[in-house]
Amino acid sequence: QVQLVESGGGLVQPGGSLRLSCVASGRTFENYAMGWFRQTPGKEREFVAAIDAGSWSGYHTYYAESVKGRFTIARENAKSTVFLQMNSLKPEDTAVYYCASGDLPGREHASYDFWGPGALVNVSS
Repeated sequence: QVQLVESGGGLVQPGGSLRLSCVASGRTFENYAMGWFRQTPGKEREFVAAIDAGSWSGYHTYYAESVKGRFTIARENAKSTVFLQMNSLKPEDTAVYYCASGDLPGREHASYDFWGPGALVNVSS
């Protein structure tokens, strides 16, 4: 059974940084794309970032416009872990962040077939 577990969320001041981690188990991590989404109450879950399974030339990464230049997605296959480094955080980044695993690094929910339970990020002074 595939399981994803996020960690690293918490309270941070505006302008600060956090790094989220997501550890996967239950299938060969390196064969799958990974994504990060976020959701606030009353809103749809929105795409944040994604990384493909990679090739001999490296990985391709994708970002929402709202986080481009501030967030970085990376993966460490040896540890079956995907990371989301979040810098220059803003109050509007406050949300529950979810990692997801799927065949392709899409921007839509349907691209992913397994999801973690989420980690709360609260950006507030």
